[in-house]
Amino acid sequence: MTDEGHYESVHVHFDDLDLMGLLHNSRYALLVERAISAYWNRLGWSPDPATSAFKDVSFAVREFKITYRTPVAKAGELAVRLWIENMGNSSVVYGFLVLSPDHETTYAEGYRALVNLDPATLRPTPISAESRAAAEPLFLRAAARL
Repeated sequence: MTDEGHYESVHVHFDDLDLMGLLHNSRYALLVERAISAYWNRLGWSPDPATSAFKDVSFAVREFKITYRTPVAKAGELAVRLWIENMGNSSVVYGFLVLSPDHETTYAEGYRALVNLDPATLRPTPISAESRAAAEPLFLRAAARL
């Protein structure tokens, strides 16, 4: 596996596990959400337009696909590798891998598509130039992945 991509550390808590002691299937999406949020929060994004460094504050999930490869069988640290597969006028598609901390084991993979919404109308609106610029490192890594 290549080391290209942006990596975020995420934590699996005991209550994320199911009755068999495995990471519950719904929690993988939560880990991906936390990883994407951590990336943007460090850059100054906030869901509150009054405090956000970006005017794009309302993204809605349009599609989420995940393929489970190997079960996570304990609480602890994991890594999520992120990249942007595509950014259209008002939408963005993130690719991801949920990995062991050493990046050797792939637990899950997939993509997450989002649509930028105008907060007043809840209609799709173009992604700003400032958001595109902040996402550029994810594009560069995506190009290397191909």
